[in-house]
Amino acid sequence: MKIRSMALCFLATLPVAATVAPVEANERESRFFRQIEGKWRGPGEIVAGKYKGTKFTCEFSGETPSNNLGMTLDGGCRVGFFSQKMKATVKRKGHGYTGTFMDGSDGEGLDVTAGAISPTRAVLTLKRNQLDGAMLARLASKNQLNITVSVTVGDTLVPVIGMKLDRVKRVANK
Repeated sequence: MKIRSMALCFLATLPVAATVAPVEANERESRFFRQIEGKWRGPGEIVAGKYKGTKFTCEFSGETPSNNLGMTLDGGCRVGFFSQKMKATVKRKGHGYTGTFMDGSDGEGLDVTAGAISPTRAVLTLKRNQLDGAMLARLASKNQLNITVSVTVGDTLVPVIGMKLDRVKRVANK
């Protein structure tokens, strides 16, 4: 699968990235998060499972905290008259990342238990009870953000949700 291959190729570079000075790594990660700031809108689709083929439209605001490496994508998606609030929050903790997708595993969502950030992408590990997965957020260009949420089935990472978001507004003074 393309997403699995991309995620594995990216993760294979991590031992090399770990030898980079922390300040350099922080700047690289900061650059990705700053590029996420602003308003994003675009289509998505459920690509596997019971609701496969369901198309929806999403709108998110991307923000970064002023005192920590991280980001929040907050907004929602809709299908016809129905809407679903969606939120992903990631913050640096030690040498890794933690956070929540939706309301975390304490609610109906998933926990972010790890992550790897480069200037153009974030690969986040998701977990809820026995369910493992990943969220890949990739900047295809400065004004296009592709997001894929995948779950592990056996030994395979299977894409479940895909979104292609276009920037509709940059954050002023950033």
